Amino acid sequence: MIQYEYLQIYWWLLISVLGAILVFLLFVQGGQTLLWQAKSDMEKTMLVNSLGRKWELTFTTLVVFGGAFFASFPLFYSTSFGGAYWLWIFILFSFVIQAVSYEFRRKPGNVFGTKTFDCFLFINGIVGCVLLGVAVATFFFGGEFTVEKQRLLDPNSPVISTWTSTRGLEAMISWKNLLLGFTVLFLARTQASLYFINNINYEPQLKAQKKSLIINGAIFVVFFLTFVAILLTSDGYQLITKDGISTIPNSFEVIHYKYLINFITLWWALIVFLLGVILVLYAIIRTILSDTFRRGIWFSGIGTILVVLALFWVAGYNGTPYYPSLIDPSSSLTIYNSSSSEFTLTTMSIVSLIIPFVVGYIAYVWYSMDKKSITPDEMNNTTHKY
Repeated sequence: MIQYEYLQIYWWLLISVLGAILVFLLFVQGGQTLLWQAKSDMEKTMLVNSLGRKWELTFTTLVVFGGAFFASFPLFYSTSFGGAYWLWIFILFSFVIQAVSYEFRRKPGNVFGTKTFDCFLFINGIVGCVLLGVAVATFFFGGEFTVEKQRLLDPNSPVISTWTSTRGLEAMISWKNLLLGFTVLFLARTQASLYFINNINYEPQLKAQKKSLIINGAIFVVFFLTFVAILLTSDGYQLITKDGISTIPNSFEVIHYKYLINFITLWWALIVFLLGVILVLYAIIRTILSDTFRRGIWFSGIGTILVVLALFWVAGYNGTPYYPSLIDPSSSLTIYNSSSSEFTLTTMSIVSLIIPFVVGYIAYVWYSMDKKSITPDEMNNTTHKY
């Protein structure tokens, strides 16, 4: 029988993997913010169709990420999704208009014109990246909520989690949260340029994307280093333990430089983090300096996944609440006090064994779609265009 604690650790690992893949796939949103740079209708058509072959992967991963969080850590789902209402409704709305845009942009009878849907794609690119970054930042910098499980028995108001009246708006104006939000945005724009360089075979676009890579890559590095510096010098909560083993429920103490300590304690997370940073920087620098290197998206993509994995680990492991409460520390959520039952986690763990096969299928489909680079000739001759 697998111990309950190991199941909770395992499912936070799976949530970390899904979150990391989602951040990587946001290059689609980043690419949508670059469409206005196209100098001709043909260039824009190539960019849109390059992204159009991948947008469903991002959308699906977002849904799976939310579903997995709900199934494994339902108290987080009810607290964040149900309480930080405006934050999540803006995110979901931006992804809805993205789906509509790809489906109807070139449909016969489109009375709004392609420019309207291109505007929707731009909105999704900005809002989706920034606000998802804001949502992840709350894992470190917290939210304004309280949790009272006994209120579930209150027939008049059976609501466990209570938020301030702003209901997530305060998270969207926190400068620390926005810092990570804009870091994610410029990472997505950087990776979009790397993806276009790899996926489109058209010389004017290659030059344009390399120029874009220099600008967005530099801005991303500045934002990222600033975020890391703030994170490593931030205080955080630590779950108080008794005899180093048994946890005292919902009892926390403030630890200075908490996330720096986590990186040192979880040395394997630090190694993964540094390796990821090196891969992202390698992809950016080599692509800029080389006239023939076009595989930067793979190094950057793997590096991004590794960095986000490490950030999730230091947010949820080592007795760290992954969702700190700014107004009531005892309401902070950990992987131990917010998870599903042992039976539910055990059952889902069996189902999770099919994940490698699903990932393998996605990789095969990706390879099949990208065996040939997108060219103007293909856009002129194909019958299906976004």
